[in-house]
Amino acid sequence: MPPHRSDLCAAWRELAGPGERAAAVGAELVARWDEPHRRHHTLHHLRAVLEAVGELAEDAADITAVRYAAWFHDAVYQGEPGADEERSARLAEELLPACGVDARRVAEVARLVRVTAAHRPRPGDADAEVLCDADLSVLGGTPEEYAAYARAVREEYRHVADADFRAARAALLEGLLAAPALFHTERARALWEARARANVAAEVRELTGTAPGPGDATA
Repeated sequence: MPPHRSDLCAAWRELAGPGERAAAVGAELVARWDEPHRRHHTLHHLRAVLEAVGELAEDAADITAVRYAAWFHDAVYQGEPGADEERSARLAEELLPACGVDARRVAEVARLVRVTAAHRPRPGDADAEVLCDADLSVLGGTPEEYAAYARAVREEYRHVADADFRAARAALLEGLLAAPALFHTERARALWEARARANVAAEVRELTGTAPGPGDATA
């Protein structure tokens, strides 16, 4: 088994326990995240989100639920925003009881997965804030890491015409930049906000062909 898969399988065992039924669920999730049509929503992204959740763990109310939600949040990925999150939430509702997860936590995991459709947790929803911030931590990577992420996103939408993709992607990113902050937790803002804003602003300029503005000197 390749190291990245074995590492994730070990992380799943630590979370869900060593039982055979839990192991089967973990194997299914790893296989889903390793589907050949994926380019960004891959095992690499799953590992990055789990690592980011670990960095933000102190801000969570139920870190176990957040970790389960990280595993499930894009377990179903067909390039259909909103529908993918709903299908992933239903998959969590279907599979988690086999891992011995109680009904209350199953419902919470499914709720958290659904929140990632828009990344707009309610104020004070600590677990959703942690999960959404971890999912978007990719925005705060190095310029090289961000460029690789942006290329992977484009490849996942390779069926969309370039002009349409550029317009939709620019609108999405401009919406992010219009918010007071990209991240919801203070810890995530300290870790990733400045670099994320620079990366996103740079991609918007590339997509729209605009020059940096006066406030973009560091972007």
